Amino acid sequence: MTEVKAPVDKRVPVIDAQNIVKTYKMGDIEVNALRGVSVRIFAGELASIMGPSGSGKTTLMNILGCLDQSTTGSYKLDGVDVDKLSDDQLASIRNRKIGFVFQSFNLLRRTPAIENVEQPLIYGGIGMRERRERSRAALESVGLGDRLKHHANELSGGQQQRVAIARAIVTRPSLILADEPTGNLDSKSGAEIMCLFQRLNEESGITVIFVTHDQRIASHTRRVISIADGQITGDVAVEDQILACPDPAVVRAMPVLEKAKR
Repeated sequence: MTEVKAPVDKRVPVIDAQNIVKTYKMGDIEVNALRGVSVRIFAGELASIMGPSGSGKTTLMNILGCLDQSTTGSYKLDGVDVDKLSDDQLASIRNRKIGFVFQSFNLLRRTPAIENVEQPLIYGGIGMRERRERSRAALESVGLGDRLKHHANELSGGQQQRVAIARAIVTRPSLILADEPTGNLDSKSGAEIMCLFQRLNEESGITVIFVTHDQRIASHTRRVISIADGQITGDVAVEDQILACPDPAVVRAMPVLEKAKR
C-alpha cells in the first residue's frame, strides 16, 4: 500500500500558541493557571473558548490578547513572536491588531459615543479628521449612526455594547476577543449582538473569538475549544451552528465594513 501524506497547511495562523504555561506565585504557593495549552486559530475563524469559572479561560484570553505573558511556552500573533516584545511594543500590537469587547462594556459613561469609539485611534496617533470619519463609519456599521453624540449613560445596554463593538473594530484589527459579550444583556439584545458578530465575521473577514462559560453562546460559533483545569479538553467543529440573523434582508440592508487588514 502506498502511504499518502496529509497536505501541509501553509496558512499563517492569526493565533499560534504552543505549550503555554502560566504560573502565579502566592507567597510560597505556586498556582498553575495554564498547563501546557496549545491552540491555533486561522484568519476568518469564528470560534469560542469555553470553560467554567476557574478553568483558565480568562488567563488564556489575557495572554492571547497580549494583556499578559506566559511563564513558559511560545505565542505568535499574526506571525509576530510576542514573547520577545517590550511592554510598549505589546501595547502597540494590541492597538493595531486586537479589538476587545467586554461584558461590562468599559465605556466612558459621560462621553459621547463617537468619542468613546475614537479612543484607540487617539492612542494610535491617528489625526482628528480621520479618526472622526472612521469612528462615525464604525458606529453606522453597528446601527448607531443616529446616536453619535449620545453619552454612554444615555444608551441602553444593547446600544452600549454596540458602541463597544464599534470601538473594537475601528482600528480594523485582525482579531476580536469578546469576553462574555452578552452577559449583561436581555435575550433580545443578546441575539442582536450575536447577529452583529456573525455579520462582522462573515462580511469583513475579522477573526472573532468568544470567551464564555455558556454553551448557547458557543453554539453561535463554528468551533468550540473547551478548557478545564488549565488544559485544553476538547476542540470540535459545531455541527448545528445557531444563526442569530434569521432575516437575510436585514443583514443585506446593513452597511458593509472594510475587510480586516492583516
